[in-house]
Amino acid sequence: MSEVSDRPLSFPVRSRVQLWLGTLLGLHIVACCLSLIFVAEFYAYLKLIMFDTTRLYGAIMMVAPFAAASALFVFARFSFGYFVGFYLYTMVLGYLWLAEFSLFRYDHLLGAISAFSCASAFLAPALFLTSPIKQRLVLSEPALDRLLSFILVLGTAVVITGAIYNFRFVGLAEMYSARSELDLPAFMRYAIGITPNALLPFAFACFVTRRNHRRAAAALLLMLLCYPIALTKLTLLAPFWLLLLTLLSRFNPRIAVVLSLFLPLSTGLALSALYKSGAISYQHFIEWFGSINFRMIAFPSAAIDVYNDFFSRHDYTYFCQISFLKPFVQCPYSDPLSIVMAKNYQLGNLNASLFATEGIASVGPLLAPFAVLACGFVVALGNRLSAGLPPSFVLLSGGVFPQLLLNVPLTTTLLTNGAALLFLLWYVTPRTMFEHGAGSFSRTRINKQLLNFCLKLYIRR
Repeated sequence: MSEVSDRPLSFPVRSRVQLWLGTLLGLHIVACCLSLIFVAEFYAYLKLIMFDTTRLYGAIMMVAPFAAASALFVFARFSFGYFVGFYLYTMVLGYLWLAEFSLFRYDHLLGAISAFSCASAFLAPALFLTSPIKQRLVLSEPALDRLLSFILVLGTAVVITGAIYNFRFVGLAEMYSARSELDLPAFMRYAIGITPNALLPFAFACFVTRRNHRRAAAALLLMLLCYPIALTKLTLLAPFWLLLLTLLSRFNPRIAVVLSLFLPLSTGLALSALYKSGAISYQHFIEWFGSINFRMIAFPSAAIDVYNDFFSRHDYTYFCQISFLKPFVQCPYSDPLSIVMAKNYQLGNLNASLFATEGIASVGPLLAPFAVLACGFVVALGNRLSAGLPPSFVLLSGGVFPQLLLNVPLTTTLLTNGAALLFLLWYVTPRTMFEHGAGSFSRTRINKQLLNFCLKLYIRR
């Protein structure tokens, strides 16, 4: 069931993989809806995610057509866009369920149609534009080796420099209040965004490919040490997330993508059942359920609901929230959108995905699909620049970005969090290091040296 390259699978294997995918996708959709019911129960006090049994039929009818669209993931091949697209698909699925129970007073039918259209517009290029771009600039294998060493040195420098400004180990409960006190300079904000999200995962993927376990562990440790500086949940969980993806990469990569969300989500459901039966305490249950089922999966869906409500009554931004466009576009808001939402809804700094920001906030629900389509082409560029790399390598090196894109606009992800830099690294990575399987990087170089030596001996004779 392993898929280690982009070569087509034989028909029996392909059919078996598609059967597994279809089954997993169906289970995942059911698990998402069940999870939202439990989230509505345990977080009812927020009046953000609701559930009413009398409107269950309407919610099922709202979700059913979109559930059928999951067939796209059965037939599409793995790519970076497949990885990102599945996470954003799950987010839109959650919104379509929540819209039926929403307490906000906006046109929910328009919101649902817009979300469905946005998802379709994004997935079309993200899933199916995967043709390679010819490599005109390729690093030599020794140059890549030096680059990986530089990334580890840079990561160490970022941690040491960041510790001068802030280095506090705090629990998740105290994280948000501690983060509000952060005052990092601009260069550190970029460094702490790009290094643990793009550079170190790329280095980790290279080290795993070459079976260099010590240096892979060093990359994960540096990622973990970014947490006391950045104080974000993602920097704390990212090293463990990459370890999970490493284990899942033994499966077919498309199955690994679905399992990467389905397994944590199902664990939260199992813990909720154990809590309700009295087998575990509330504290043991809520730490996982709150972080995964609520914050990671349900909250990005709820953010679309909030943004639809706010911008049904307020001016659109017309992309003025993008920093380099702000001088050229008259902006109705002086604060960042996350702060604007915090002031109006008392839910904390409410960052949101590209569906909510580049879509709803920028041009409204009617034109949002066109803006999201453009975002889909950007992600498709990542597909094309990474074409020829093994799926497991793309899975690991890009593993942080699907989670980021659930809560962060695409423009911010590209620049502040380093996705554009990762695209460039994929483009210049020598494909020869993967030609003979894991660990071939060093063997290929040694074999070339041995061949040259033998040729010299032959010529001298």
